[in-house]
Order: sequence, then C-alpha cells, then structure tokens
Amino acid sequence: MSFLLHQGATVMCTHGGQATPSTASSRVTLGGQPATTMAHSYSITGCPFSTPEPAPKPCSSVQWTTPATRVRIEGQPALLSTSQGITIGPLGTQGTPMAVAQQVRVKGQ
Repeated sequence: MSFLLHQGATVMCTHGGQATPSTASSRVTLGGQPATTMAHSYSITGCPFSTPEPAPKPCSSVQWTTPATRVRIEGQPALLSTSQGITIGPLGTQGTPMAVAQQVRVKGQ
C-alpha cells in the first residue's frame, strides 16, 4: 500500500526539478493540505536537463499514468506516492516523476 499525495508533497522529475500541482482538491485535505488526483495538472520548475538543439529540453509537466485503483477523490483517481507517470518537455517525453516526501498517515491502493 502507498500513501496519498497532497499539494505539499515533494515530487521531482528524474533530473531534480520540482513538480507542483497547479490545483488540488477543494474538499479533501490530508494533514491540512489539499489532496491531489489524476485530474490535477503538475508543472515542473528547476529541471536542469539541457542538451544542444534539437534534443529534449528541461521537463515542464507531468502526465500521470497509474493513479490509485481503489481510492477516488471528488470522482477522480487519487495520486499515490508510488503513482507512475511521464515527464513532458517541449519536445516530448523525458522521464518518470517520483514522490520523495509526502504525508504518511493516509494510505491507499
């Protein structure tokens, strides 16, 4: 079982950029922080990945692919500390985001 993600969780791209949700649940909180779901978009800042043109540039967003299968928040699948996704840059997919710090009280599948 994994822990549910909230707006204050630390989620990073594989290059060390910080991923943060642009919005989160308006009804459900975890440890005082709004919960996040597959419907909430994450943007990435501070990704140091850079190569010469026309190769991929820094990660800019996350597209989640495996949210919770048994927990829904406001009708949407919740995001978990083990949720998988891909990071997106200006020229395509670039890696897998990972949660490195999150609340540790609410678990889900």
